[in-house]
Amino acid sequence: MFKVRHTEETTNRTFRFPKSLLDKMSVIAQRENVSLNSFVVQCCEYAMSNFQESDNEKETDN
Repeated sequence: MFKVRHTEETTNRTFRFPKSLLDKMSVIAQRENVSLNSFVVQCCEYAMSNFQESDNEKETDN
């Protein structure tokens, strides 16, 4: 299950998000009392830890 937590030191990068997604993330971050940046990082970490490569990507690694 996804749990919001506070994070470590970060590095600056620029990313673009659809406004509707950003609005939803902002509401959740505010409700959980964390920064939007912290929430986005945690979402990315969760996605990466649950990422499954497609069959095409597995074949090109060999």
